[in-house]
Amino acid sequence: MADFEYNSQRENLIIPEYGRHIQKMIDYTKKVEDAEKRQRMAESIINLMNQMVPQNKSVEDYRDKLWVHLFKIADYDIDVKSNKGEKIERPVITKTLENLPYTQKTIKYRHYGKNVIALIAKAEEMEPGPKQDGCIQIIASYMKLAYRNWNRDHYVNDENIRTDLEVMTKGKLKVPADMKIDLLAMSGPNAPANTFNLIAAKKKKKGGRGKHQGQKRSNNKHRRRR
Repeated sequence: MADFEYNSQRENLIIPEYGRHIQKMIDYTKKVEDAEKRQRMAESIINLMNQMVPQNKSVEDYRDKLWVHLFKIADYDIDVKSNKGEKIERPVITKTLENLPYTQKTIKYRHYGKNVIALIAKAEEMEPGPKQDGCIQIIASYMKLAYRNWNRDHYVNDENIRTDLEVMTKGKLKVPADMKIDLLAMSGPNAPANTFNLIAAKKKKKGGRGKHQGQKRSNNKHRRRR
């Protein structure tokens, strides 16, 4: 029974676009002892590589690129000279990649998200007063909305939000008992955002109608004068 050679048992291809035969030819050329013969074989391989990848001809100094690829496939361990009459050495990489600054912080109340944590940090820096109270109201409303999106099957009341915010801030921020915290969760025609859009649309429509009617009256007056 013949022995089959599977790709999984072969060496990895250094540059797959040239195929395994080119890689084997280069490996064989490395072992040739005669210097002139070894050089001729390397140049023949370059010509063959050029025929296999003809699009390289449109690249400036494409033959230099082929020699670089030959030395790379040979692991820079081949005693031949390139078209410039010199041996190509292995490039030295000195620059190291910097690690990405991934956050290492763990969020205890993960269902509220990082945005709530950032808002809380800003609110804690504010002086007590109406501005901070308004920020607390927005934070509490956002927390309630986030909680509903995270667990739609579970009912959340205002007391849960008040308790969570007080625990998260270690008592620095508290939601008053009479403060409404459903502003962001409101939907329908009476929602603040929808009301604002409706008013803006009415103003735009009213302004456009008045302008059109004024232009129409002006045209009628011009016709009567004629």
